[in-house]
Amino acid sequence: MINLIGTYECKADAKGRVMFSSAFKKQLSPVLQEGFVLKRAVFQPCLELYPMKEWNLMMEKVGKLNKFKKKNNDFIRRFTAGVKLIELDASGRILIPKDLCDFAGIQKQVVMSSSINIIEIWDKENYEKAINEAADDFADLAEEVMGNTDFDELP
Repeated sequence: MINLIGTYECKADAKGRVMFSSAFKKQLSPVLQEGFVLKRAVFQPCLELYPMKEWNLMMEKVGKLNKFKKKNNDFIRRFTAGVKLIELDASGRILIPKDLCDFAGIQKQVVMSSSINIIEIWDKENYEKAINEAADDFADLAEEVMGNTDFDELP
């Protein structure tokens, strides 16, 4: 599994092209040529950029769902809605399709932020708003999520 680190600000041009952070390029250099999958996030108005290797791991899990259960089919359809294959162009940019720019509210100022093994792509204003809203409750959230975890027992 890839463990990405960093948050970087960049700009989107009128066509939705965004210069990929050189720091992310360095971290992803072993898998850059495999390409990426870009999709809508589930819980936030942002996009998720999966290195192909990570996307394939996720699809292995999703592929094990019983497709004869309506909820599973509904989930798969929604989870993969608007999914796009993405590659870096010769200038080191990614092209964010218009429908995904619209979903995330991406205008000009963009934030690319690591989220363990994927990169979240945000409109800067929405990112700042989400971070500020989460800051108020972060101590309580951290305690609830991590406070009862015995790290010695994790795989």
